[in-house]
Amino acid sequence: MDTPSPAHHVTQQSNNRQNIGPKFCRECSNMLYPKEDKVNMTLMYQCRTCSYMEPATSYCVYRNQLASSAGETAGVTTDVGSDPTLPRSTRECPQCSEMECVFFQSQMRKEETKMKLFYVCCSCGHIFE
Repeated sequence: MDTPSPAHHVTQQSNNRQNIGPKFCRECSNMLYPKEDKVNMTLMYQCRTCSYMEPATSYCVYRNQLASSAGETAGVTTDVGSDPTLPRSTRECPQCSEMECVFFQSQMRKEETKMKLFYVCCSCGHIFE
């Protein structure tokens, strides 16, 4: 039996990266579960209800994606200017030219994120840097 080369394995994984997810039986629509075919030494998906089997298209059975897509100002609303606990500044708002605003640090929690301050105008609620 031929074993796939590592280059083929990497190419196959990158091509199927988007297709990782639950698979469903074509006969009864129940979920397919990974199972090893010990005779042929291959990865298969098998239905636990009707015993339907199909070969796996990728070596990866599950992928846990940890990256979040929250923005730097996630959870900030325009009425944050009325919060008395936030520090205040006399920076000019680029939208309405008001001179009072509150500021806070970036909400991103990554190593490469630098300390970035965001300002919220107390008058119009505009968020700016």
